[in-house]
Amino acid sequence: MSTTTRRFAALAGITSAAVAIGVAEVVAVLTGPRSAPLVAVGAVVVDTVPEPLKQLAIDLFGRHDKLALLIGTAVLLAGFAALLGVLAVRRLAVGLAGVAAFGALGVAAALTRPGADLVDALPSLVGGGFGALVLWAFIAGPLELNPWPWTPPGDQLPPPGPATAPSGSADPVAAPAPLERTDAVDAPLERTDPESRRRFLTGTGALLGAAAVAGFGGRWLAGRRGVSAAREAVVLPAPASPAPAVPAGADLSLTQLAPYVSSNFGFYRIDTALVVPQVDPETWQLRIHGRVRNPITLSFADLLARPLVERYITLACVSNEVGGDLIGNARWLGVPIRELLDEVEPEEGADQVVGRSVDGWTCGTPTALLRDGRDALLAVGMNGEPLPVEHGFPVRMVVPGLYGYVSACKWVTELELTSFSDFDAYWVPRGWSPEGPIKTQSRIDTPRPRNRLTAGPVTVAGVAWAQHRGIRRVEVRVDDGPWQEAELAPAVSVDTWVQWSWRWAATPGEHRLQVRATDATGRTQTDRRQDVVPDGATGWHTVRVTVRAAA
Repeated sequence: MSTTTRRFAALAGITSAAVAIGVAEVVAVLTGPRSAPLVAVGAVVVDTVPEPLKQLAIDLFGRHDKLALLIGTAVLLAGFAALLGVLAVRRLAVGLAGVAAFGALGVAAALTRPGADLVDALPSLVGGGFGALVLWAFIAGPLELNPWPWTPPGDQLPPPGPATAPSGSADPVAAPAPLERTDAVDAPLERTDPESRRRFLTGTGALLGAAAVAGFGGRWLAGRRGVSAAREAVVLPAPASPAPAVPAGADLSLTQLAPYVSSNFGFYRIDTALVVPQVDPETWQLRIHGRVRNPITLSFADLLARPLVERYITLACVSNEVGGDLIGNARWLGVPIRELLDEVEPEEGADQVVGRSVDGWTCGTPTALLRDGRDALLAVGMNGEPLPVEHGFPVRMVVPGLYGYVSACKWVTELELTSFSDFDAYWVPRGWSPEGPIKTQSRIDTPRPRNRLTAGPVTVAGVAWAQHRGIRRVEVRVDDGPWQEAELAPAVSVDTWVQWSWRWAATPGEHRLQVRATDATGRTQTDRRQDVVPDGATGWHTVRVTVRAAA
């Protein structure tokens, strides 16, 4: 098969796949965005990919890891579709079987998601049908490159029979060797019918354009059917217990230093949802059940009618590397989980509260820690607004002192009382510890790694955190020299991070800056480097800089 023929065949396959995905996205407007094949297959990948690869994606792409996964899935699909196009030229049935296999994969992925219904199979079924139709049209139908199996006129075999000698020759000559028949798909593209070539290219262009409109249009329509309008209509009651005021000087307002209070837009997001769940607060319910004496079900209005508590709480992801930015501080408004647990009366031995999201994700939180007096909340507000949709609207869990993977259930719909011996939450079978208390950590925000500085006074600054214990001391050292104590800014409470700064008389040369923190219990963070698995990274954050002599 010639290279040019392969390219045209691959283009036919890719166009067929694009049409299938575009049509599926339109159908998913009716069945829900989670049923779209790219999203459904991507969600299965998220659940099954080996943990090191998942952590690598977070390290490389951070909050954009889901977009990277969807793009990667689309690229792999394009490669598979191109191969199907080439195979279909040889044998159409093989190409159509490949399209059917892709559709079956989408159906299986959609139907195995938590809460799936039979209608969730429709996007993959309908999209696969359209994809197969387009592939047939290119290979054997009205858009066929005329013809894929085509023997150039000059390659026709001569009729059998003896050859005659040229005029003036008395001797017969042997018949010329027959020309070898060119295989159908080896015919040079230049010998195909120009009109069919134009029809083929026009068809691919039109169908790719239509697929793009259908795909992006379907996703846009799905967004229009979301809950943004419902969120904007929510009026949060004033808190019965307002958050303490942020003390003067808590935010040092230095360039490159993370602000004391993170914005809703800038707050980190790490979860397993490829498509943000759209939960209508009018129909949302929370079941608190399991090993309890008095199970209850609450509506969103029921929660808002209760006395609400407002607190500044810093959340951190267990996937945060030493010096990483998967951490943020916000003002949360919600109902104390402790009060709800007191109402349902957990049975003896129910030492785990399983938070379950609308998409089936689970986290397991020690019951005792939710009842020990800390401000563990079922949050409905963030920084004075209803929760952003991507951060769990309408309701999520917020628990100070614990990593998010064991406590920060977004889009929560259930709290089930059970035991750690009876149930493993989502991340535990994947190699993470059942319990995840936040470790004492510190970070240098300024100067940045590889910054070029001028000799003289330099402000070194950053943040430190040990939620629910608080920070007692932060120290900085240069090039393995003595530890120098930094100045701590005030903080609202022990449940938030704290900013710190240290004045350094920088001298010319290459230098290494390190930081360590000591929490309020007197424990200093270890210098031992540990990966994030199974319960959070450890080690001292190190920044290397170059200092030039002053002019």
